[in-house]
Amino acid sequence: MPLRLIMIVALLQGVTEFLPISSSGHLILAWEAFDHFQLMIPAVSDADKMIIDIAVHVGTLFAVVLYFWQDVGRLINGAWVIARRRWNANAELLIKVLIASIPVIIAGLLIKELVSLFLRSPWIIAVTTIAFGILLWLTDRATMTVRKVDHISYKEAVFIGLMQVLALVPGTSRSGITMTAGRMLGMERSETARFSMLLAIPAIAGAGALAGLDLLLAGNSALTQSALWAALISFAAALIAIWAMMGWLRRASFAIFVVYRILLGSLLIVALSLGYVAG
Repeated sequence: MPLRLIMIVALLQGVTEFLPISSSGHLILAWEAFDHFQLMIPAVSDADKMIIDIAVHVGTLFAVVLYFWQDVGRLINGAWVIARRRWNANAELLIKVLIASIPVIIAGLLIKELVSLFLRSPWIIAVTTIAFGILLWLTDRATMTVRKVDHISYKEAVFIGLMQVLALVPGTSRSGITMTAGRMLGMERSETARFSMLLAIPAIAGAGALAGLDLLLAGNSALTQSALWAALISFAAALIAIWAMMGWLRRASFAIFVVYRILLGSLLIVALSLGYVAG
């Protein structure tokens, strides 16, 4: 697989995965552009695309684990405490993360094929990019900012998890919709971003484990090397993006991301209308 393709996809994923602007939407559009304009030769099979997509997600997983190492340590401690049939704040945080992760895992298993067949249209990405960007803006403006991650209840964790199911539709943004849900509950901007990124750990870890098994069984050394490069590049890009976003949200709002989403969605609608992008 061409190194330039790996670099583009990995950088794109690394930068967009944890920003509330939809990494899946960006990746779908990138692959569409590569195919439509024949920018990358040789052609890449759908199976190889899936492996690289998961590899760049794994890279971002290591980035979020490194940046939030203290929270990851809390989750590990929580698991240990529960295993010993005890309870503390770390165990409570772990349960909230797991509760909020269950709905999207179940929904993903049930409607994965439906999403692949009917919900990857550039038109859908354009509409969801704009619509959920506006929802984030309205919620961010209308909600107080007083609560932290440890303040949310189990019911509220379920609510965030149910909202996360909407992220199965490309363009919605997993991080964007979970941050929106957190803001609806009055969480501080940096705190809702923090919880959103902790929710990414179970989902990405599961997908990465399955992809790693597929690579091992396939025995394709060239694809394995490409996947490793993709993971490394996306790791570096994601670490920088997380650091920048967390710093931004401690002193500013989500407005800059909303503006970007509206501009991107609008440009995509124009391109689709003029026939520059196939619908």
